[in-house]
Amino acid sequence: MATLGDIGVSAAFNVLTAIAFLLAFAFLRLQPINDRVYFPKWYLRGMRDNPITSGAAVQKFVNLDARSYLKFLNWMPAALKMPQDELINHAGLDSVVYLRIYLIGLKIFVPITVLAFAVLVPVNWTNNALEGTTVVHSNIDNLSISNVPYGSKRFIAHVAMAYAITFWTCYVLLKEYQIIAKLRLRFLASEKRRPDQFTVLVRNIPQDPDESISELTEHFFLVNHPDHYLRHQVVYNANKLSDLVEKKKKMQNWLDYYRLKFERNPSERPTTKTGFLGCFGSKVDAIDYYKSEIEKIGKEEAEERKKVMKDPKSVVPAAFVSFRSRWGAAVCAQTQQTSNPTVWLTEWAPEPRDVYWNNLSIPFVSLTVRRLIIAVAFFFLNFFYVIPIAFVQSLANLEGIEKALPFLKPLVELPLIKSFIQGFLPGIALKIFLIVLPMILMFMSKFEGLISHSSLERRSASKYYIFLFFNVFLGSVITGSALEQLKTYIHTSANEIPKIIGMSIPMKATFFITYVMVDGWTGIAGEILRVKPLIFYHIKNFFLVKTEKDREEAMDPGSICFDSCEPRIQLYFLLGLVYAAVTPFLLPFILVFFGFAYVVYRHQIINVYNQQYESGAQFWPSVHGRIITALIISQLLLLGLLSTKGFEESTPVLLVLPVLTFWFFKYCKNRYEPAFVRNPLQEAMRKDTLERAREPNFDLKTYLAGSYLHPVFKASDDDDKYSAMDDDGWMDEEVIVPTKRHSRRTTPAQSKYDGSDGLSSVPEKS
Repeated sequence: MATLGDIGVSAAFNVLTAIAFLLAFAFLRLQPINDRVYFPKWYLRGMRDNPITSGAAVQKFVNLDARSYLKFLNWMPAALKMPQDELINHAGLDSVVYLRIYLIGLKIFVPITVLAFAVLVPVNWTNNALEGTTVVHSNIDNLSISNVPYGSKRFIAHVAMAYAITFWTCYVLLKEYQIIAKLRLRFLASEKRRPDQFTVLVRNIPQDPDESISELTEHFFLVNHPDHYLRHQVVYNANKLSDLVEKKKKMQNWLDYYRLKFERNPSERPTTKTGFLGCFGSKVDAIDYYKSEIEKIGKEEAEERKKVMKDPKSVVPAAFVSFRSRWGAAVCAQTQQTSNPTVWLTEWAPEPRDVYWNNLSIPFVSLTVRRLIIAVAFFFLNFFYVIPIAFVQSLANLEGIEKALPFLKPLVELPLIKSFIQGFLPGIALKIFLIVLPMILMFMSKFEGLISHSSLERRSASKYYIFLFFNVFLGSVITGSALEQLKTYIHTSANEIPKIIGMSIPMKATFFITYVMVDGWTGIAGEILRVKPLIFYHIKNFFLVKTEKDREEAMDPGSICFDSCEPRIQLYFLLGLVYAAVTPFLLPFILVFFGFAYVVYRHQIINVYNQQYESGAQFWPSVHGRIITALIISQLLLLGLLSTKGFEESTPVLLVLPVLTFWFFKYCKNRYEPAFVRNPLQEAMRKDTLERAREPNFDLKTYLAGSYLHPVFKASDDDDKYSAMDDDGWMDEEVIVPTKRHSRRTTPAQSKYDGSDGLSSVPEKS
């Protein structure tokens, strides 16, 4: 178990590592050769040029201005200088609300930390319950609730602290919900015209023997939304075609690489092997080989395009339907279309760049089965991940290492090595173990069939949070405590085990302190250094880049990885709220994380990240709900902890807190969440009216044309790319097709463009 000295060694190591990362970043960002790595957002927007384009050749690679190095830390105040409204215009509301999560952490935990150190630390420190016990403990545990004697009246201070934490946290969350809801409504009201404001995604379109999906969609909306329907775009299953296009692009990159290599050394033709990864198989001329491969894939691509265009089975029962006004789209998206609630299902369309096209081809009826499969798979993933977590915990203490690797015992007993193992190894072991988890959870979310990148990230974040709670928090607490106190459990009567658990659980704070320093200090410093994008940019720049467009594509600005970053923040909220009334010594480490991460991510959002989509902070209700969940968990754990400490009188008093907290959650959900789920018709009408007054002749149909066409069909600047507009007029101006329906049982009237005699607008009575 880590002592105060071990934590000090770990803190020194992590602080020095973080400082080294920051100094490396401060130096590298000043070099002209790295300018596109650390400021890619400005280049993508055309607002930044190469810092040095003339002068000595060395100046294009190295900054020779000595004065600039004296201001190597000016990125910190610069990151904080941009006002919030300007930041919303620059990076979007999603990024700004994401940053506010860190601010919420500071608002909640700064007062709680001050109060906990002023009240609870003296209460815990001035006891001696741990002295003379058989429970394994360290000097840090004297600051925890474990040091308060069994049944002591001093636990009243901890109960009072729980009430203070609850009311303050709820107050901060209420104010933030109000602020963020206003920001969202103001953002939507002031937002520029976007295709998704006028478009609805329609799914589970019923099959009709007389009409195609496109004709049926047009007929249905002309009948049921005659004054507002504008156009539609059916959805094609172009997944195979998309794979071919991507494969062709990779082959083209290799061809460009070998051509560039040949240009630099014309005396020798480059060669490659045709087998796995170019390492096996027969040796061939690389340029000729990739030319032939591209030609072969091009033929497959052309055949697949024709198949997608001509084969009715390639059209899935879904369509993007656009309306003449936001009001018309809002009515359609937020209402039930027919008496059968399982067909003609409507929802707001994601913005075009947010659409995850691969999942649109999944049959709607299979989504329930897919989600059931993933629910079962996720359960077993959680269950079996406990085994490696327990293994990490067993190796994260000296006895476990000495038993597993006895020959290392002399080395492990050295003071510095011992401090390193107990103060640093547990955190880094857990960090390494969680690296691949976000990718697994994202794959599971994609299998569920979600149709937008934003919803995929929100679903993955939800899974990740559940995993962190059960495996990292509960798993580490239970398995770690059990392993550390194993001897005590064996030699103690069963009646005393609950007391031992009550004393040992707060002691796991030392493990989480090491994790916070590794992940929240060193990890955040590593985020700003951008080692991976730096290396990959220079590799691509040297081997592949020939034009400015190539150089732009070589940049990897990245984006906020909401699916992995937000659950990580929520883990810190959970740790802070749980241990605030139990082991307050953890709180300063969490405060450093929130403050440091806020500055770093603000800099990254301003200069680096280029968000793939803008959801208008739709993720905020989930964030709010997870903080509330952490608060309730902290209340229940404190209730159980005090019960094992002989203070059962606190149970009815503490039971009030989860009830009040849940009521507060329901109040916020009913009062503010609708602003994140539905678009008010009043606001839609107001915006439509203003736009019609300002631009009465605006051609909305032309503006929306092609917005929701699958990317593989869109025209490209490359000559060899296929243009969907050139093949027999496909996707030209839509032709209104008269209905071919013989029976009108499902729609009351024919298309108004039908050339037949006028019929009644209601079904004929038999």
